[in-house]
Amino acid sequence: MSVRVRRVYEPPEADDGVRVLVDRLWPRGLAKDAARVDEWPKGLTPSTELRRWYHADDRPYEEFRGRYEAELAEPEAAGLLDHVRELAGRGPVTLLTASKSPKTSHAEVLARLLED
Repeated sequence: MSVRVRRVYEPPEADDGVRVLVDRLWPRGLAKDAARVDEWPKGLTPSTELRRWYHADDRPYEEFRGRYEAELAEPEAAGLLDHVRELAGRGPVTLLTASKSPKTSHAEVLARLLED
């Protein structure tokens, strides 16, 4: 299973496979055709409350990860996570995020869960 995380602003690469945008909002200043997004499961993204909590006062990533994993256990998110897991079982999947720090973002949490 091949899952990787990339910034959505980076140009698409031939080996990206299925490109999945994992942000709730469309990235600023990016044309939809330039992004080449194949899927956009908004229900897989952190809740607005969690996102605001994490970005306020520089909260610890480990605590964010735990809270986000709890949200991903909810039925809608769990179903979407299973769908992306199925896609990854068929070939490469690239999780796209506008985050400036993908390694400490929700996209990295998703990548870890998908590879388990």
